[in-house]
Amino acid sequence: MVRDGIYYALGMLLVAAVLWWLAAPAWSVIPLLAALFFLWFFRDPERVIPDAPGLIVSPADGKVTEVSPVQLDGKACTRVSIFLSVFDVHVNRAPMAGVIRKVEYREGKFANAMDEASADHNEQNIVTLESEGMTVVFKQIAGLLARRIVFNHKPGDTLARGQRVGLIKFGSRTDVIFPAAQLNVRPGDRVKGGSSILARVEAAQTQVSRQQAPQDIAVTPARQPSEAQR
Repeated sequence: MVRDGIYYALGMLLVAAVLWWLAAPAWSVIPLLAALFFLWFFRDPERVIPDAPGLIVSPADGKVTEVSPVQLDGKACTRVSIFLSVFDVHVNRAPMAGVIRKVEYREGKFANAMDEASADHNEQNIVTLESEGMTVVFKQIAGLLARRIVFNHKPGDTLARGQRVGLIKFGSRTDVIFPAAQLNVRPGDRVKGGSSILARVEAAQTQVSRQQAPQDIAVTPARQPSEAQR
């Protein structure tokens, strides 16, 4: 369990005790239920992490809402977006093994995380990971209910695939942006952080110089036919 869940639950238990003492036992039911909810919400289950080379795993539990082409630093890439409802595990994990090159926190809106525009306009944390000779970008994006994004690492840290890296409190979204790969998911699929495979990058596609990691990441939607799925 994430430690935050214990703090939230203790706070609700204190409220329940005060209501029990000053009012009536019935008034303590709601804070008691809230305490149980927080203990459940901040659960952190163990996951089996696949170890085959070139795999990109899901950074979060949730539903795949979009798989679309984008431009990353002028290069064609794929973006996989995952929506986390309040019922999903909210612990985030590293999509690939690699070294963190940049962490950028951007203030923004708290619009519906299922909206495509939230990827650019909502409050978010953008992590640039140099992984297996290529650059992968992982975004933690706040949603309607999310008001705090937690990321526990800094540039220069080395991550293992599926390693816990932080969480987004309550409803939110995560995006993963990576070079051309063999996709393993499509919109509507349910995924689990650290264990579900999003894509496989062929070895020939990962031979990018490690000295070419971008200093500033610019992600823009790629041009696509009007019938393309959004």
